[in-house]
Amino acid sequence: MKKYLLGVLSAIALSAQVATQAYAEQPQLRDEIPATHTVVKGDTLWDISATFLKNPWMWPEIWHVNAQIENPHLIYPGDVIRLIYVDGKPRLTLDTSGRVYKMSPQARVLSAEEAIETIPLEKINSFLSRSRVVGENDFVGAPYVLSGLDQHLLVGAGDKIYGRGNFAERGTVYGIYRQGEIFKDPETKEILGVQALDIATASLMRVEDDNDAKDDIEIGTLSVSRTTEEVRIGDRFLRQEERPIDSTFFPSAPNTETEGVILAVEGGLTQVGKMDVVVINRGEREGMTAGTVLAVYKRGGVIRDRVSKDRVTLPDERAGVLMIFRTFEKVSFGLILEAERGISVKDKVRNP
Repeated sequence: MKKYLLGVLSAIALSAQVATQAYAEQPQLRDEIPATHTVVKGDTLWDISATFLKNPWMWPEIWHVNAQIENPHLIYPGDVIRLIYVDGKPRLTLDTSGRVYKMSPQARVLSAEEAIETIPLEKINSFLSRSRVVGENDFVGAPYVLSGLDQHLLVGAGDKIYGRGNFAERGTVYGIYRQGEIFKDPETKEILGVQALDIATASLMRVEDDNDAKDDIEIGTLSVSRTTEEVRIGDRFLRQEERPIDSTFFPSAPNTETEGVILAVEGGLTQVGKMDVVVINRGEREGMTAGTVLAVYKRGGVIRDRVSKDRVTLPDERAGVLMIFRTFEKVSFGLILEAERGISVKDKVRNP
């Protein structure tokens, strides 16, 4: 998987975009910051940004273009990030003199795959590749697992499996999914989507009419190429998703005022920690994109005023930061990058 990082052209585009926002947020340097930071293997762009900035998503605002660097959009171990001031304003520059090249008879070219990542991709790889959120009716009417070969379901790569329903043409690749949580907006009660839990992948080998069925139903024979867990009778076949999945993230604040809530935590937990994956009730229709950064707020508690005897709701308190890494129409997946205090389902998310 390619791991491209921030590009100067993207930074310039984002700077123009941020400038149009009604709230003109400014980069905030940390109270104690180093003059330089040498990039090492295992660093991420978010970690480096947080070394210098209180609001790491504002990195592009102080990134200084160095015309001498052939590929300024890639950062590698050995590079040195320097904090300088230009016309009294802080700027971060990239010094590549520290790059280590392996000596060999042939020239060695640093590839994009060796560049540092924006965030730890191993935390979200499974979500980038196969996790899905589908419409509430997508499971209804989808072909389902009928049986395995010899009427058992302990299947592995290379095994055959039988399905029942309406299939596409031979050779079509299907994901085998199990229905997970139904995401519902806590305020509007709108059904936002259904979690499709990835179980396996299979390709359609042949289709035969189901002579025992009253309707136009088929029996499909499929070859399983991959499994993550045991396939069960009733698991659904959904055609392999055709949508671009980007592993390159460009941290930025939302274009408009945004407020939502955490709907769920991956794994069915209720408490959230750093590097946990959460689902929020905001998606592409609300302008969410891969890289959007949101702050997480604990809801203010309700207390009784002992003086006036009124019930009073205390202010919300900031608890952390998340970054969206995958979006769907009505919901998005986010990774918790900072957790200053306990985060839980139903906590609010809004502009950082």
